[in-house]
Amino acid sequence: MIDLSIIIVSWNVAGELAACLDSILAVDAPHIEIIVVDSASSDNTVTMLQERYPQVKLVAQTENLGFVRCNNIGLRMAQGRYLMLLNPDTEAVGDALAQMVTYMDAHPEVGIAGPHTLNTDRTTQSTRRRFPTLAIAFFESTWLQPYAPKSMLDSYYVNDQPDNGIFEVDWVQGSALMARRSVYEQIGGLDEGYFMFSEEMDWCHRAKDAGWRVVYVGTAEIIHHGGKSTDQVIARRHIYFQESKLRYFRKFHGSLAANVLRLFLLVSYVWQIALESVKALLGHKRDMRRERVKQYWQVLRSGLKG
Repeated sequence: MIDLSIIIVSWNVAGELAACLDSILAVDAPHIEIIVVDSASSDNTVTMLQERYPQVKLVAQTENLGFVRCNNIGLRMAQGRYLMLLNPDTEAVGDALAQMVTYMDAHPEVGIAGPHTLNTDRTTQSTRRRFPTLAIAFFESTWLQPYAPKSMLDSYYVNDQPDNGIFEVDWVQGSALMARRSVYEQIGGLDEGYFMFSEEMDWCHRAKDAGWRVVYVGTAEIIHHGGKSTDQVIARRHIYFQESKLRYFRKFHGSLAANVLRLFLLVSYVWQIALESVKALLGHKRDMRRERVKQYWQVLRSGLKG
């Protein structure tokens, strides 16, 4: 019997993917299967997997289908009692995956769990959350974030709990997320209306609505180097992030909230274009400012319509 199916979606990150696989295979893990869904990489990912990792189930796509659709392909193939979504730029620390399986076995009411995630320098990466309110949406990951009430952000980021603790949260980041098979069978896979970003928040919301608990397991550690795929398409990253935020609010807070938020975000990008343009004219890091203006214009042209 397979205890754990690990689903990794890759796109042009062969080196990081190899380090991820090596970290998984370096320890005595539960009975696992590893499924890599490659989203039409143009580097040597496919060849590397075929030559160095014959035990990995490779599903090579001929076009970039996006993070969510590729994860769903892996989920449909998976045979394990537990299903883990894992980014290719992560590395498991020791027996972290086995620890999470053991915890889930001991707590059948827990449907989804996330580990203590570390940055490359081993500082804690913020990956546990409470569900965002509309007020949070106006502040979090916008130019207004530095002006947000500290208590609001502390609550959203669950800063009132220890990093190495085990406690219930609303959602955990999809860079390393373990779900019980029965959750997947009950609520289905990720919503493919998201290309990437917010899909795990949506999944956890649906799981909690179905009566499952979502837990942060701070004793299991995973390193997440972060952003290696999306760094290749910075403007699209802005668009996907904001469109996904809008989709989430439309689903769970209604069209009015989503439309108000969309208008605010578009005005915010106009403001950022004006600010970066003035700084460029004044000669402060002109190349960087011009690149940002170019990216923000692409966001505005998209209209954030999804």
